[in-house]
Amino acid sequence: QVQLVESGGGLVQPGGSLRLSCEAPGSIFSIYTMGWYRQAPGNQRELVAAITSNGRANYADSVKGRFTISRDNAKNTVYLQMNSLKPEDTAVYYCNAKKPYQVLMYWGQGTQVTVSS
Repeated sequence: QVQLVESGGGLVQPGGSLRLSCEAPGSIFSIYTMGWYRQAPGNQRELVAAITSNGRANYADSVKGRFTISRDNAKNTVYLQMNSLKPEDTAVYYCNAKKPYQVLMYWGQGTQVTVSS
């Protein structure tokens, strides 16, 4: 059983910042693409950002310029730095690990991010 351990969610005011962290087992972290998805009530789960094992990142249009995904290979951890947060960023955020070119993937338990004044 592969466990992805997330942390860093919470309540923040509009315009504020949060950083999410996700630690994965070293056996998969070095080769898997790591990503963050989110799901708001009544919506489908959507990709927020992903980063390959060699550091190539891609982002949803809605977060470009505000969110940054990064990975620390020494700590087997992927981060999502979220700046200029908006109420529409409110969702449960899920860490994801996907094996390249395969359908195999793993999910974290999810962490709530609420942006509200």
